[in-house]
Amino acid sequence: MIWLNYHHLLYFWTVAREGTITAACQKLRLSQPTVSTQIRVLEQTLGHKLFERHGRNLALTETGQLVYRYANDIFTTGQELVDTLEGRPVEGRLQLRVGIADVLTKQVAHLLLAPALTVSEPVHLICYEGKPAELMAKLSVYDLDLVLSDSPIPPEVKLKGFSHLLGESTVSVFAAKGLAKKYRREFPRSLDGAPFLLPSDNTSLRRLLDHWFTSQGIRPSVVAEFEDSALLKVFGQAGEGLFVTPTIIEHEVKRLYSVGLVGRIDTVKAQYYAISLERRLKHPGVVAIVEAAHGEVFG
Repeated sequence: MIWLNYHHLLYFWTVAREGTITAACQKLRLSQPTVSTQIRVLEQTLGHKLFERHGRNLALTETGQLVYRYANDIFTTGQELVDTLEGRPVEGRLQLRVGIADVLTKQVAHLLLAPALTVSEPVHLICYEGKPAELMAKLSVYDLDLVLSDSPIPPEVKLKGFSHLLGESTVSVFAAKGLAKKYRREFPRSLDGAPFLLPSDNTSLRRLLDHWFTSQGIRPSVVAEFEDSALLKVFGQAGEGLFVTPTIIEHEVKRLYSVGLVGRIDTVKAQYYAISLERRLKHPGVVAIVEAAHGEVFG
């Protein structure tokens, strides 16, 4: 029988979570030679390589990914034991860790995630927001169960995952009510020269809008560009320019920001994806998200 050294497993788990040996050493307060040596001993004990080097970075091998999952369960359970002994009861909920690409509007994210909280088995939802590439890196080492994004896995991201299309939505143009009334007439020709607040050019929605403007011979006057979609809407609410949101959240945008509808662009369609490491989805919360998206959300 192989006896597992849990100190060695802890060092491995910390390196996998932190991404580099240097960062793990700072967390563990140990020297780099000590951590590197102990991980090599763990690999010898298990008879498998756990990391492979890609340039200056470390990546988990397939066996490393498997060991990481078990290590994550082991140390999570250990923390739950400590919490219980200290009087913090474990609720027994099924954890669902979701990465939300920062290009998604908060209203769309809520619409997509809400079904996960309605399944029969109680779900503890944990949400992280960030750049899609950063979130997919977390997904690759099982720090996340799912990533929600406006595009599938890009070719430059080396992730053995699957992009599940949740659905697509046409877009609606909004503005403060005075501006909306002015530009509603003769829509969409009225958009030529109109003051616009646009998402930043690293988003798929921006690329779709730019293509549509060009195809229609429309040249908007771009007042400002935003990475934060919530901030964009605040500027729109203040009357700084017209802005675009997915039609599926049209009523929410009207209610929350007291703005008026200028018109709808039916040929521009924003897409939404659930990205996972599994082709066949198993987590009850993830299954609920996908089924609701294919049904009442986009159906």
